[in-house]
Amino acid sequence: MRPENQSHMSEFLLVGLPIQPGQQSMFFALFLGMYLTTVLGNLLILLLIRLDAHLHTPMYFFLSHLALTDVSFSSVTVPKMLINMQTQDQSIPYAECIAQMYFFLLFGCIDNLLLVVMAYDRYMAICHPLHYTTIMREELCMFLLAGSWFLSCVIALSHTILLAQLSFCADNNIPHFFCDLAALLKLSCSDTSVNELVIFTAGAAVVILSLSGILVSYGLIGASILRVPSTKGICKALSTCGSHLSVVSLFYGTIMALYFSTSSGKSKDKDMIASLMYTMVTPMLNPFIYSLRNRDMKLALGFLFKSNNLLIK
Repeated sequence: MRPENQSHMSEFLLVGLPIQPGQQSMFFALFLGMYLTTVLGNLLILLLIRLDAHLHTPMYFFLSHLALTDVSFSSVTVPKMLINMQTQDQSIPYAECIAQMYFFLLFGCIDNLLLVVMAYDRYMAICHPLHYTTIMREELCMFLLAGSWFLSCVIALSHTILLAQLSFCADNNIPHFFCDLAALLKLSCSDTSVNELVIFTAGAAVVILSLSGILVSYGLIGASILRVPSTKGICKALSTCGSHLSVVSLFYGTIMALYFSTSSGKSKDKDMIASLMYTMVTPMLNPFIYSLRNRDMKLALGFLFKSNNLLIK
C-alpha cells in the first residue's frame, strides 16, 4: 500500500456492525431504545441520589459518578453509530476519530477505577463499621475520585499522543463501529511496537490491579463474615455488596469475553459483538441492577413517585 502521512489522512471509514440492509431499521430502533434506556436510567440514579438526603453517603457518591461515567461512555460511541446507520455515511474525520478514541479510553478506565474504589468503600463499611465515617471522609472521597480521573486522563492521553505520531496507509477502513485503538494500529504503516507495549503495560496495570483490588476487598469481607458467621451478618453483607458484585461480574465478564474473542483469532464480527456488549449492554443494565437489588434505591424511587403523585393531585 502507498504510505500516507496521518496529517494528510482527512478521514476514516467505520465499517460498522455486520447488519443486512433490510434489517437496518430494526436494529436502529433497538440500539436507539437501548441508548435512551442507558441515559434515562443512569440520570434517574443521579436524580435520586441528589434529591434523597439518605443517599448522601460515600457509597452513593461513588455510584453517582459511576452512573455519570456510564452515560458518557455510551455517548462516546453509540450516537455516532446510530447516525451512520441512519445516514449510511460511514466517514468520520481524523480529529473526531482520535477524540472518540481518547474519550472511550478515558471513561473505560474511570469505570475500572471507580469499581475498585467502591469495593474499598464496601470493605470499610463492613469490616470497620465503627471507624467508617471517620475514615471515609469527604476529603478522602474527593481524593479517590480525583485520583481516578487523573490516572485515567494520563493513560488515555499517552495512547492518544503515541497514536498521533503514527503514519497511516492509504487504506482508511476501520473494521469496527467506533475508532478502536487496536483497529487503528493495524492501519498504520509505522512501527507500532511502542504503542503495543504501552497498551499491554497500561492495560495490565488498570485491569489486573483493579480486579485484584476488588478480589482482595471482597476476600477480606468474606473472611470477616466467616469469623462471626450469622444469618443476619450474611444477609447484611449481601444487601450491601450484592449490587456492586453484580456490576463487577457484568463489567469484567464482558471485558474477558472481548479479550478471548480477540486473542482466539475469531472473526471480526464476533469481536464487534463483544465490544457492543461492553459499550451498550453493561451501562444499560447497571441502573436496573442498582434499582432492583438495592433497598435504599428502591425506597428513594418509591418516595420520588409518591411525591410526584401528590404534586399531580
